[in-house]
Amino acid sequence: MLACYTDRLSLHSGETFALHISVKNGPCRLEIARVGKAREIVHTQDGIVAGYHPAPEDADRKGCGWPVALEMTAGADWRTGYYDIVLTDAAGEQTRHFVCIKPAKGKAGSKAVLVLATNTYHSYNWWGGANAYSNVTGLMTGKVPFDQAMDQAIGVSSTQRPFTQMIIAAPEGAPRLINMRSRGFKEKPWTADPDWMRKHRISPYDGSAGFLNKWEHAFAAWTEEEGYAFDYVTDYDLDTDPDLLSAYTSAFFVGHSEYWSGNQRAQVERFVDGGGYAAILSGNTCFWKVRWEDDGKTYVCHKWKGFEAEDVPAELATHLWSHRAFKAPEAEITGLSFNFGGYHRLGMCVSRGSAGFTIYNDKHWALEGTDLFYGDILGGDVPLIGYESDGCQFEFGADGLPKAIPLGGVPENLEIIGIAPVTLGEDSSSGYAPMIPPEKLDVIAEVIHGDGSPAMQQRVLRGHAMLASFRRGKGEVFNSGTTEWAHGLAAKDPFVETITRNVMKRFGVTTA
Repeated sequence: MLACYTDRLSLHSGETFALHISVKNGPCRLEIARVGKAREIVHTQDGIVAGYHPAPEDADRKGCGWPVALEMTAGADWRTGYYDIVLTDAAGEQTRHFVCIKPAKGKAGSKAVLVLATNTYHSYNWWGGANAYSNVTGLMTGKVPFDQAMDQAIGVSSTQRPFTQMIIAAPEGAPRLINMRSRGFKEKPWTADPDWMRKHRISPYDGSAGFLNKWEHAFAAWTEEEGYAFDYVTDYDLDTDPDLLSAYTSAFFVGHSEYWSGNQRAQVERFVDGGGYAAILSGNTCFWKVRWEDDGKTYVCHKWKGFEAEDVPAELATHLWSHRAFKAPEAEITGLSFNFGGYHRLGMCVSRGSAGFTIYNDKHWALEGTDLFYGDILGGDVPLIGYESDGCQFEFGADGLPKAIPLGGVPENLEIIGIAPVTLGEDSSSGYAPMIPPEKLDVIAEVIHGDGSPAMQQRVLRGHAMLASFRRGKGEVFNSGTTEWAHGLAAKDPFVETITRNVMKRFGVTTA
């Protein structure tokens, strides 16, 4: 066994972090490298001695409690970014962790900041047994049935434990969460690459979070190749440093930023209202409300059980951001919501969809120079729409263009650029076995429409992904509405690249 974790996930250069290690075949070799367009090794060290420390039974909830094996000071020349930590034991086994190096204290190096979706990393991490979704170990070993495993999800988890390696260290070539082609005539549905997933024993949660060879990595590689300069921070930094964004012109969320704390949400809203730009190049954004305790050691995320799992004031509870108790649906800051969106090209979720946006508003500033016109499909070859997508309800105006219906926090001044059908679940009457874990459609229907009836649940299933933007206060928000936007950049799709460059230009992101 070889595993490790750090005492914190972000720090400034010159600061020190602790590395906790458990190893049977020591000593270990350490390598730390910044990962972006290239892998830049900044530190190597041999002969690291650490003991073997079994994982406590409640490691997922209360942490491992392993002793510090090594204290590491980030070098003054470690520029801001994602740093991959690789440990190799004497038998050749490897394990990974990471830290985010923030810009020098008090000195923003760029006017644009990339916010790593580390809250989502924690929500999906099942090292030690369970995560916010289910008892994953029980599910994967076949010892616990699916429904029972879902009931054994944990709402309080510890950051003081390793990450599941397929979350934090997916190999190059790991399949995307999308079916790369549409389903054939009467073809049995599938998800992603089932043969690869079986071979690597992938859990249903491993592809949904993490940096390496996923969304944020693809975005970082593309922006560095293009010469754009970004500072890096984590979700937790927005929670604990209330003035962090004041140093920036724009903030980017590109990596399945599904979980936001109250402090994080409030800061982003102040930032945009004050004239800042928020670029959301993802989907399922700000869907769940979470909170932090114990100076970042404890992460609270009860999801659907938020109001029954603990007795706390509403402002501290964790549940859907769109829950009426919070009076703050996420679409007020994102413009769109997963409640009106869903899945595409996975299982029977729009299994023959185009995987691209149908363009309507071809005069929108984001499409300048794209050669895209009314009725064109954006991103179908990437494919651009697949895993999770956000949208809104809409109607067509007298000009033939879609207009947002201001429901569930969606702003009336939302400018819809493109649309694609998506769904929050698979139709049980299709005749095919469902493959996507179902959302609680009754809860969503009740929260959004005040009606949880079966008829309204069917209405909720019929969603749309949106490419859109809107002005809020003195600032502006652009939302791609799909988790897969960064893969359009990785594929060098000229349409996706040109739109992204337009966003960069309007939002004040400059090349180095």
